[in-house]
Amino acid sequence: MTPPVLRIGHRGAKGYEPENTLLSFQKALALKVDMIEFDVFSCRSGEVVVIHNNELQPTTDGTGYVTRKTLEQLKILDAGKGQTIPTLTEVLDLIDRQAKVNIEIKRANASNGVIHAINRYVNEQGWAYNDFIVSSFSRKILTTIRKASPHIPLGVLARRRSYTLFSFARKIQAKTLHLHHPLVRKDLLTKAHALGFNVFAWTVNTPAKIEYLIKIGVDGLFSDFPDRIPS
Repeated sequence: MTPPVLRIGHRGAKGYEPENTLLSFQKALALKVDMIEFDVFSCRSGEVVVIHNNELQPTTDGTGYVTRKTLEQLKILDAGKGQTIPTLTEVLDLIDRQAKVNIEIKRANASNGVIHAINRYVNEQGWAYNDFIVSSFSRKILTTIRKASPHIPLGVLARRRSYTLFSFARKIQAKTLHLHHPLVRKDLLTKAHALGFNVFAWTVNTPAKIEYLIKIGVDGLFSDFPDRIPS
């Protein structure tokens, strides 16, 4: 029997609610996901906030850049259905270990805030390091996280083929490879598993693609519609 694949809510449950909002994360939890993925930046006043782009215009009614705004300035914006841009702390408090979390760091200036938050939730709030995965497309960011902490699980994000993917992942002792779904093939999965990596594919929304990736042995699927992934 094929083992269950991890059901990962992409930016919460983006297909149903405004992405990277508390409403989207509540929906993902209601759908009983195994993990919730979201993106973070550090804003001008230093807080880590949850939003996919540095530019505000794609997902809010604001303009300009997250990194040039204070939290007070960001909190007056509408991120959809009256939702505000949440802080990392607000998101973790909402999830409250009901699912694991995948924090994707977009800019290096958010790294210290993410490390601090994870350590605080582990040491003070009863979370475990294995409740988290920190991922990034930036190898520099991932290397920084690993040097700062041997405990935080890391995921290497990739959107195209790279001959150094496995060697880099081994160097930083990554736990997972987060790959654009067209890259995920049986031979790659076989090699990744032999090296001890789990492979998560993003972003998969069609039933046919979900069925195919599960059949060839993928370990986790990011989806805007996580309820389409069999539990």
